[in-house]
Amino acid sequence: MKGYWGRILSIDLSESAITAITPDERLYRDYLGGSGIGARLLFDMTGPETDPLGPDNPIIWMTGPFTGTKVPTSGRHEITSKSPLTGIFGESDAGGRFGTALKRSGWDGLIVKGMSDKPVIIVIREDNVTIEPAGDLWGKDTFCTDEQMKERFGPSCETSCIGVAGERLVPISCIGHDGENARMSGRCGFGAVMGSKKLKAVAVIGNMETEIADPKRLMAQQKKMVPIIVEKTKGMHLLGTAGGTAAAEKMGDFPVQNWRRGNWPDAEKITGQVMADTILTKNYYCASCPIGCGRDVEIKSGRWAGVKGAGPEYETLGLMGGSCLVNDLEAITYAADLCNRHGVDTIEAGSAVAMAMECFEKGFLSPDELDGISAEWGSAEALVALTEKICMAEGAGKLLGLGVAGMAKKIPGAESFAIHVKGLTLPAHDPRCFNTMVVGYAPSNRGACHLASSAYFFEKTAVMPEFGYEKPRARYTEGGEGLLNFHAQNLMGLMDSLKMCKFTIYGGVNVTEICEWYEAVTGVKTSVKEMAETGERIFNLKRLYNIRLGLRRKDDRLPERILSTPRRDEGTGDYTPDLEPMLDEYYRVRGWDNDGVPKPETVERLGLNEKFF
Repeated sequence: MKGYWGRILSIDLSESAITAITPDERLYRDYLGGSGIGARLLFDMTGPETDPLGPDNPIIWMTGPFTGTKVPTSGRHEITSKSPLTGIFGESDAGGRFGTALKRSGWDGLIVKGMSDKPVIIVIREDNVTIEPAGDLWGKDTFCTDEQMKERFGPSCETSCIGVAGERLVPISCIGHDGENARMSGRCGFGAVMGSKKLKAVAVIGNMETEIADPKRLMAQQKKMVPIIVEKTKGMHLLGTAGGTAAAEKMGDFPVQNWRRGNWPDAEKITGQVMADTILTKNYYCASCPIGCGRDVEIKSGRWAGVKGAGPEYETLGLMGGSCLVNDLEAITYAADLCNRHGVDTIEAGSAVAMAMECFEKGFLSPDELDGISAEWGSAEALVALTEKICMAEGAGKLLGLGVAGMAKKIPGAESFAIHVKGLTLPAHDPRCFNTMVVGYAPSNRGACHLASSAYFFEKTAVMPEFGYEKPRARYTEGGEGLLNFHAQNLMGLMDSLKMCKFTIYGGVNVTEICEWYEAVTGVKTSVKEMAETGERIFNLKRLYNIRLGLRRKDDRLPERILSTPRRDEGTGDYTPDLEPMLDEYYRVRGWDNDGVPKPETVERLGLNEKFF
């Protein structure tokens, strides 16, 4: 098949062994790349007994057939591992330039297992792969690490690295790319996986290109779609993901005071427009991206001076801003910068601070237990101070760094303040606003994840014409939530495996267009039906991974606060979601039994019994 190298790099740090895996072509056909192959590898290489921080847990970087090509927004990669935060299936998608560099080094992916007894880096220069000491880098932040890798190996070197939080095994730590531009693999705690292996960074230098089956067809498709994508995503280019903050707050989609209340007028102070008017310096484009939604910012003066790098995304503004009632954009930017530098998930960190504020209000945490920090709602000082504690795994930061589910186990009586699904905190989209997100979140394979289905896309402006969604679904439509999520989750898994940004859906890209690109890149004839089934196969494999760990319907839950407490704002009124009938419909559509287990005929139809590794 074109578009692939047909080989995956495998490194065992315990043995300092470097080998090449040549998978059967069926692996590429059935699972495509990225999320799909990553999930297949993890399924075959781990079991219920695998310790997420043990030597047997691999961490897997995978590209897709689109990575490194001219397919718009294809500069992406997927990281997969058993999550140390949740204990279940974990994956995290990232943009930037690392994925393209990895693909252009002549490898489709990288598997790292085992443990080094001393800090190391992996350096990939096409076929020249080395494991090198990194004692001088241990303790450095992600920005400094990236800079030093470029000084050592040249400006074309791209890195995937951890900061202090990952080194200290913080459960909500993450992996950074692109230096101060901070394209983060944020969710699931993968910084701690790298830290447990004493792996500071993966440095990649590559200039090779895979063979494309039909370059002329690919170019024609690019010329057709890029202007459409650019036009339809103009707002995202101008204001980034933060551009939707004010609208989300008015609709009731924005988290406020740890998901306790409705409208918060102060959201107007932390929008993408305010960012553009004050601290924005330029746009950042991931590789092969015509949208340019990334924000580069700088704070030159005042109490939060010194920030220079990636500005906060919508999710960060939601959890560090709205959920904590902090209306100071520069303080949020400073806290987010701490997370980017030290390698911490801003969604988890913001949620942990919001939970700490609620615990402080209710008397479950005292100032002494918070290192003297007065965790008052709306305190920018508390947000920054507690975030720094998390990043350094010091004092109260050890508690907050567990994530909200971990905090709930340590703080008696505070379980209702922990807003999560399967141990992963909710991102900044409320199922009381977009009811399709009820079954977007509850059965999601990595825990609460808006991107596993992006169902809310299809209650806003997006469509899926090939599956009968010619226009956006009206909010609060009763029935069909399960069916829409079935199609949306399959589509998102498809995009995560081929490797392209989901924002292209807002840009008018549909499954028919994706099939065109796939055929042009790989030379393999396909159809909408075949592609949809591939997405279905990938989603079900992840489900089976968790089923093997003992997860069932009892785990497909939403926080009680979401199910029983209406926001009572102008966007959502008194609505609260009714989870059980939605799950019933969803399980039927998925071909699962009433306990959420894929039926034997579903497993057989999708060919999920076959083991590749």
